[in-house]
Amino acid sequence: MRVAATSLRPAAALREHWPEYLIEAWALGMFMISAAVFASLLGYPGSPLVEALPNEALRRALVGIAMGSTAVALIYSPWGQRSGAHMNPAVTLTFLRLGKIARWDAVFYIAAQFVGGVAGVALAAALLHDAFTAAPVRYVATLPGAAGAFVAFSAEFAISALLMAAILRVSNDSRYARYTGFCAGTLVAIYIAVEAPLSGMSMNPARSFASALPAGLWKHLWVYFTAPVLGMQAAAAWMLFRRGPQAVGCAKLLHPADQRCIHCGYRPAVQDKTAANATGASK
Repeated sequence: MRVAATSLRPAAALREHWPEYLIEAWALGMFMISAAVFASLLGYPGSPLVEALPNEALRRALVGIAMGSTAVALIYSPWGQRSGAHMNPAVTLTFLRLGKIARWDAVFYIAAQFVGGVAGVALAAALLHDAFTAAPVRYVATLPGAAGAFVAFSAEFAISALLMAAILRVSNDSRYARYTGFCAGTLVAIYIAVEAPLSGMSMNPARSFASALPAGLWKHLWVYFTAPVLGMQAAAAWMLFRRGPQAVGCAKLLHPADQRCIHCGYRPAVQDKTAANATGASK
């Protein structure tokens, strides 16, 4: 059943919702490991795939397909369906703005996303060595293209706004909600193939920070901390203006019937029955 979600104190939120926080860390960590593997395979000069596929645009498109598929797999995984698979502080902040995630849940989600992203990059560096850490892959850092930081900012704003607009529109339509993950993954694939030369394609402050930290590339990090957040907030504001707050149901990208939801308070019927039985037995 669905009940009103409650805002817990920090200690209580950690005690009750730590599985969801851990999942957010795991999800972005896995995304970064996948990015490291495919970027190394298709970008490191010593890779046989680079020699076999000399066309850079083709290799970038293949990376896009791989990362879009990774996003889909994480969103539809049992763990991703449990937390809602934000994997991105900009996504979490958008749902906070919409009133669909409690404040401390948002804080712990964002902290977990940063920790998970850094851990994923660190593990990839330990396993892949120079193929991942040396140029041109260099920790898959997101950097402005030849057109400069302003163009990168504008591009990040635009793709982030479009992604969030698509998520809000599809996830809140009962006919298409189950395709939300495929929609998000498809956009990720297209963006990497088409937009990456402009900004490196981030849309995610935690993802960019995770790469910038070991690479020591801080100069343009402001682009990836501001543009994705502002772009997604703009999409949320447009959604509220056009359809009102009632148009957004929950902070989850997918809302399966067999997983609890810490955001809207949903509990599967089997959990309710088990809780009722435990209460009765204790009387």
